Amino acid sequence: MGDRDTLYSGQAGRPESFTFDERVANVFPDMIARSVPGYELVLGMIGLLADRHARAHTHIYDLGCSLGSVTAAMREAVQAEDVTFVAVDHSEPMVARCRERLASGGPGGASLRVELGDIRETPIANASVVVLNLTLQFVPPADRLTLLQRIAAGMVDGGALILVEKIRFDDPEEQRLQTLWHEAFKRARGYSELEIATKRTALENVLRPDTEAQHFDRMQAAGFGAPLCWFRCFSFAGYLAFR
Repeated sequence: MGDRDTLYSGQAGRPESFTFDERVANVFPDMIARSVPGYELVLGMIGLLADRHARAHTHIYDLGCSLGSVTAAMREAVQAEDVTFVAVDHSEPMVARCRERLASGGPGGASLRVELGDIRETPIANASVVVLNLTLQFVPPADRLTLLQRIAAGMVDGGALILVEKIRFDDPEEQRLQTLWHEAFKRARGYSELEIATKRTALENVLRPDTEAQHFDRMQAAGFGAPLCWFRCFSFAGYLAFR
């Protein structure tokens, strides 16, 4: 599904800021597979964790769902009865493709809603699992705590927040090495030096990562228990925290 990512091939000058538009939607599966180490593993593990912590008669949210890969993985894995999956994204091209992809239905007849909207305004209610998969990093930093507080307030007791993010490091040498390793990963998957550099520039002031400590402090300030790390590869990490 989708085309090969050549968006930043041969571009001259400073690129426009990255946005989830029609062009990105067309190449997104290839882009994320070649940019995020372990992405397919992450999808499978989110499905596994969602199945473990989903409750019958509750909602399961995929906030910032893009093309619906996380929702598809959870819908395949979750065995709890009478759950409703709610997938939300602000990008019209992403939502259109997500609806097409998930239209065929999933196992067990679970309900599904795919919504176009700002996740900062999405009502969260009766949620046993909420996933933010590479999403919070695109939310303005000033709005991140409020978003997590709203999520926590809409969860059942013991509900699980699954967070996957690109993180940054306080130590400059570790940050330098993690960046080098990540760029080597992308280079090994066919991206040129120009593409890597141009996309990095396009993402400036759009993707703003936090440190692990910032994530942990924010989740606990929002009302979650001490977070647990379940995935780590270079500058990408997956966390789980209970309400």
